[in-house]
Amino acid sequence: MDENGLADWARRLRGRLPAKDVSLGLVFMSPKFFPHAEQVLEILRLHARIPLLAGCSSSGLVAGQEEIEGAGGLVLALYSLPGAQLKGVRFTQEQVDQADDENYWAVEFGLVKNNVNGWLAFIDPFHLDAEAWLRSWNKNFAAQPVYGGLAAGNFPEPVTQIYLDGEVFDDGGVAIAVGGDVALEGVVAQGCTPIGEAWTLTRVEQNLIQHIANRPAYTVLSETVNQLPPAEQQKVRGNLFIGLAVNEYLEEFHRGDFLVRNLIGGDPNSGVLAVGALPRPGQTIQFQRRDAATASEDLKQLLIVAKKNLELHEIFGGCLLCCNGRGKNLFGRPSHDASLVQEQLGPLGLAGFFANGEIGPVGENNFLHSHTAALALFVKK
Repeated sequence: MDENGLADWARRLRGRLPAKDVSLGLVFMSPKFFPHAEQVLEILRLHARIPLLAGCSSSGLVAGQEEIEGAGGLVLALYSLPGAQLKGVRFTQEQVDQADDENYWAVEFGLVKNNVNGWLAFIDPFHLDAEAWLRSWNKNFAAQPVYGGLAAGNFPEPVTQIYLDGEVFDDGGVAIAVGGDVALEGVVAQGCTPIGEAWTLTRVEQNLIQHIANRPAYTVLSETVNQLPPAEQQKVRGNLFIGLAVNEYLEEFHRGDFLVRNLIGGDPNSGVLAVGALPRPGQTIQFQRRDAATASEDLKQLLIVAKKNLELHEIFGGCLLCCNGRGKNLFGRPSHDASLVQEQLGPLGLAGFFANGEIGPVGENNFLHSHTAALALFVKK
């Protein structure tokens, strides 16, 4: 490792913000840096003068409008966030197991809930139950958005790294509380487009949907697919998912109003559909299709909406978490998601990584996703 070269690079990067203070640094490193991670963090903190530094490992990185897949490297982003109140915290599975009330995490970290506008989180997927953590976090910090992702390493070895300031952890997670004059806004693009109508679930048992609109669920799905044009029917094969409405009180349902989950299978004899979720009777659903074209359309449309909603807000920078099933493998070309973000919102200071699972809000709750692009934006409150 070239320590002098790394130190010079950190100083030059810091020099690009000459009239501003650095508030936050995000660092993402490929597994080849595992043996040198502590040394790297110390050099970056010292020479870029970073008061709070967080991040994780991944074999795919995002820098500016580029996605660097499988080549190895290191990404450092420096953010100047005027008036922000930031705090980095570290948590473990042991704490998740103990988090049994709605004030546990605030007490544990010495936080005033109302002082937090949102969270950025990076988690080791092999030694922390991210779903359980997120359930307790949603309960503790209701309606506060959480963006982030599950770290990646050298597959199939169950080893990742999580970074907070100068420390390296191989388990648990870290989160950055964002408060003060800066808030977190963003986009959660689940890569799907709705097909057919929106329906109401009328009989459900655990993850088994028995009746939709008082009819066998499998029959409703079959009719939905059969009513599509022949070319669309071809696209649906192997690419079917289910969208669960997160807010039943909307008059109309649009892109982004559904939590997308796997359609595991169906039985034409019993009429039952098995899904990768626990839906409830009375919930609105709509079937979804996912492929490269719909994933591209989904992200673009959501970015257009975000741009319009943020017209009056100053954007200080962003963090992009891409599923490791996206990228070149899905789109057939590099840098699809990052370049689309820059096209719609740029030029934007942007860093991120390819994740083993992406975290982001749908409605007022935060969820763990797959095949998703989650974009967190630091904006003036």
